[in-house]
Amino acid sequence: MATFKEMLQASFKSKDTEEWLDVYFTRPIGLVFAIFWNKLGVHPNAITILSIFLGVGAGVMFGYTDLMHNILGVLLLMFANFCDSTDGQMARLTGKKTLIGRMLDGFSGDLWFASIYIAIIIRLFNQNIPGTEVPWHLLIFVLAFVAGVMCHSPQSSLADYYRQIHLLFIKGKEGSELDNYEQQRKIYENLPKNKWLDRLFYFNYANYCKSQEKRTPKFQKMMEGVKERYGAVENMPQELKQQFIKGSRPLMKYTNILTFNVRAITIYITCLLNCPWVYLLVEIIILNILYIYMHKKHEALCAEITKQL
Repeated sequence: MATFKEMLQASFKSKDTEEWLDVYFTRPIGLVFAIFWNKLGVHPNAITILSIFLGVGAGVMFGYTDLMHNILGVLLLMFANFCDSTDGQMARLTGKKTLIGRMLDGFSGDLWFASIYIAIIIRLFNQNIPGTEVPWHLLIFVLAFVAGVMCHSPQSSLADYYRQIHLLFIKGKEGSELDNYEQQRKIYENLPKNKWLDRLFYFNYANYCKSQEKRTPKFQKMMEGVKERYGAVENMPQELKQQFIKGSRPLMKYTNILTFNVRAITIYITCLLNCPWVYLLVEIIILNILYIYMHKKHEALCAEITKQL
């Protein structure tokens, strides 16, 4: 039987794509929970559902201005994240990987942050803009919409896309969850009409993949060249593959920043200090600058590799 350390190491996808906080904090706690819940016979999907309630509950708590509610919000969101780590590790431990679990997993984080953005709107709606006697009112709704829909969503989806690309190049198809629109669309079209839930998932997931592909034209062109010349990434000359990995590796720190931990910590600090509007500005300004930089660098790297094909 594998030791705790061996199971923990097996849960890491690669050193390049793992965040320090996850390696030394979130994943070990998640694995302890996974082992505990597995002994009780709890299904991973039940843990994912629990994470949804915890994450939405965190959002409700952040809607209040007092310290105790906000501390509770911090704890609930932390435990939601532990559960998110737990369900994936439980699925690997038990082999209970289901389409419903995949749907719930993708849906859970969206619900957490949607509830948090709504809570910030409610919290600040009737408060005055700092330094003025003018209430936030519609402005806070606009800021939250821009931060959540126009910034957060594309940032996190592209960050995840670049992570999966990096994993494809270092571990091959087996070690990556990189999917494409054409493949997912075919699955959707081949599903029977009565499988409406499966069809809904693959319809939405195919469009999610399509949005990632639309924003990465130079990567798409590079992959067309790789497929035409070598058949697959695994068959590329090692030197060319390593060149891509070397260029992609420094960008992984930006993919980490644009996923969960930095956002969560910023939410914790700004809500505890009673200035959650600062989080929205960080999302719109700072994280967007990192997103644009990461995108431009990755596309330039792909263009360079394409020239050498």
